[in-house]
Amino acid sequence: MVDKVFDRGNELYVKNVPGKGRGLFANVPFKVGDLIERAPTWAFDDKQANLIDMTGLLEYYFVRGPKKQNGNPAARYVVFGLASLVNHSSSPNAETVWADEESGTWVNIIAIKYIQANDEITQKYNNISDYPKSINFVE
Repeated sequence: MVDKVFDRGNELYVKNVPGKGRGLFANVPFKVGDLIERAPTWAFDDKQANLIDMTGLLEYYFVRGPKKQNGNPAARYVVFGLASLVNHSSSPNAETVWADEESGTWVNIIAIKYIQANDEITQKYNNISDYPKSINFVE
């Protein structure tokens, strides 16, 4: 079995991270502001979230913005592609930037720190409170 699986551009790869599962890694350096990955999404509502939260998909969807804004529920999205494998860190090196376009909502993973080749790409999750207490977030 291969320990690293590369993307088509050979800039990113996926490998298992002890205690985390799959993670996304840089195969080339990224400067602050560089686009690391861009992926399409599928939005879902609170009713669907109640069902999805009972599945393993909970660990792969993104929450856009704070949990509640002006009394409105947070927008939730299934993110397709390698962007869905970016793990959490309280000191991330990347962030999610949302783009609403005619073709739908897209996620852009942007470097917020210099990322060296072989560094794991991480972001800060907005929905940690949604996860079961049995999940420990490993830094």
